[in-house]
Amino acid sequence: MLRPFVTIALALAFAAPVTAQVGPVAVQPEVTPFKLGKLDLLALRDAAQNAPNDNKIFGVDQSPAAVDAVLAAAGAPTGQIALSVNVLLVRTGGHLVLIDTGYGAPRGIFAASLAKAGIAPAAITDILITHGHGDHVGGLASAEGASNFPKAVIHVAAKEWEAIKAAPANARLVAAIGAQVQAFEPGATVAPGITAVAIDGHTPGHSGYRISSAGKSLLAIGDSAHSYVISLAKPGWAMGFDRDRALGAASRTAMLANAAKSGELLFSPHFPYPGLGRAAVKGDGFVWVPVK
Repeated sequence: MLRPFVTIALALAFAAPVTAQVGPVAVQPEVTPFKLGKLDLLALRDAAQNAPNDNKIFGVDQSPAAVDAVLAAAGAPTGQIALSVNVLLVRTGGHLVLIDTGYGAPRGIFAASLAKAGIAPAAITDILITHGHGDHVGGLASAEGASNFPKAVIHVAAKEWEAIKAAPANARLVAAIGAQVQAFEPGATVAPGITAVAIDGHTPGHSGYRISSAGKSLLAIGDSAHSYVISLAKPGWAMGFDRDRALGAASRTAMLANAAKSGELLFSPHFPYPGLGRAAVKGDGFVWVPVK
């Protein structure tokens, strides 16, 4: 789960590494429409912040100096890691599908971005949850404990739903959305043209989602990778938020290798908004190639 987030300019925009202040970065509601085959999709902005390079999140098996060296080599600010929270919306086969819901108010602005897109919460038919961390499910329910998307079917991997229900802190969320949840097994078709893909290690039932149309595909990677610099350059480094760090590193490396080989479009909720791009091989790791 991510607690701190930010969006920053792409690495190429920096002439030289600089040191930035950690903490929240103010963002405005934003909507980015794009096509995938015959489908219409929207990337929606939710939140942003700079996470400290404190050896608790990225490269926990390394050192802050080693992390800073990777950031500097990419031309990114040192001393902090840029993270975003983005949400994906898909129009497919008469369904209006969200992949995750961000933090929710007051921390996130996803609701305002959805409103800017002209879409009412009651119009959402399906919500696909990658995993149960607060920056992915926080927008599902209000502070008063009511479902924010009362007409939607909420799809969650069976293992993940069991883990969500088992956590006492999730009691209000479970009460709000429990009747809407449909649990699935890995590989299930969860909406027209959308298949659940197990990407193991982050949480018990962490899922990506592959969207396919007219010979084109996009993989929504969830939290298999968090930093557009560190997670790609050093996919084998341990991630502090991964429940099983070794498995998370192996899944991340395999996912990026497959994506780089196939050229498949990726959507990341935590890469610089709008979170769209491709992975390319660079040295013994990968590099993020954004698509706007």
